[in-house]
Amino acid sequence: MSAGEHSMEGWFEEMRSAYLYRAMAEAEAGTPRAELFLGLALEAENQAGIWARQSGAVLTGYAPDLRARMVAALVHRYGPRPLRAVLVAMKVRGLSVYSHAAPGHPQPTTLDDVGKRHRGIGGGGNLRAAVFGVNDGLVSNASLILGVAGASANNSMILLSGVAGLLAGAFSMAAGEYVSVRSQREMFEHQIGLERDELEQYPEEEAEELALIYAARGLPREDAQKLAKAIIADPAQALDTLAREELGLNPEELGSPWGAAIFSFVSFAVGAFVPLLPFIALGGGRALPVSIGVTALALFSVGAAISLFTGRSALRDGLRMLAIGAAAGGLTYAIGNWLGVSLS
Repeated sequence: MSAGEHSMEGWFEEMRSAYLYRAMAEAEAGTPRAELFLGLALEAENQAGIWARQSGAVLTGYAPDLRARMVAALVHRYGPRPLRAVLVAMKVRGLSVYSHAAPGHPQPTTLDDVGKRHRGIGGGGNLRAAVFGVNDGLVSNASLILGVAGASANNSMILLSGVAGLLAGAFSMAAGEYVSVRSQREMFEHQIGLERDELEQYPEEEAEELALIYAARGLPREDAQKLAKAIIADPAQALDTLAREELGLNPEELGSPWGAAIFSFVSFAVGAFVPLLPFIALGGGRALPVSIGVTALALFSVGAAISLFTGRSALRDGLRMLAIGAAAGGLTYAIGNWLGVSLS
């Protein structure tokens, strides 16, 4: 891509961002966020002017493309919050106000405050993924095993079906998680790369955008500008802060596709192995009731663990998960039994 083409692309992206900022301001009319997005629209138009001057061409009369019009319509209909991922991909900034800007939330006033606030972000995500991965494996394979057991008392068939269900489910989860995290990481890396380029092209305008975000959260305008200029003066800290504050991303926690795939495979397999274990260890007629018992205990335990994230009663969440698993297992057993009788 030539320098002129690069500048024209930069102009188009900034004008599209300005168009979307104004749509977001209209959707947030009457709130402090409306002022933030209007300010960001003006900054985007200023940055578009810089790209226009660099291109050497006369760039006027921006017309939003179909994608931008569709996103703007969705913003008007549902508001910006549910569309954050889409908006970030379209080079819209300032969306961290939806994840950090609760009323009364203490604002950073120094560079040290910014660093403290950013340390330790994102803990507990792996634990949550592990709990839900185990739950998926537990419910799906227990239902499969009970369905096959309802159709046939053949231990070898039940065991084979359980092993197949474990492997198929674990590989499916791993593949899906790899594709999901890989796509998300590529998008985030692209957005951080754009932020790095903009920081080199027009640091003063980036400082103004950051100041607008801090001001929208309640920091006095003058203090917000001083803090933003101090951050932008350090390129490494500036890129880290812009990624967090403008994009709502943590550059240190973009996720590893292979790590996510392996993690999903293992957590699903652990859950799926629980109802299968009695058929491996015991066999015969004792395996099914023992499998039902250990699966029920595991379902209750997983439900109780989920209460760590919901803040609800461990007993309540444990019993709810047990009821859900029992309903799924009972239904598949009944269907398997009906099919077994029909086909015999």
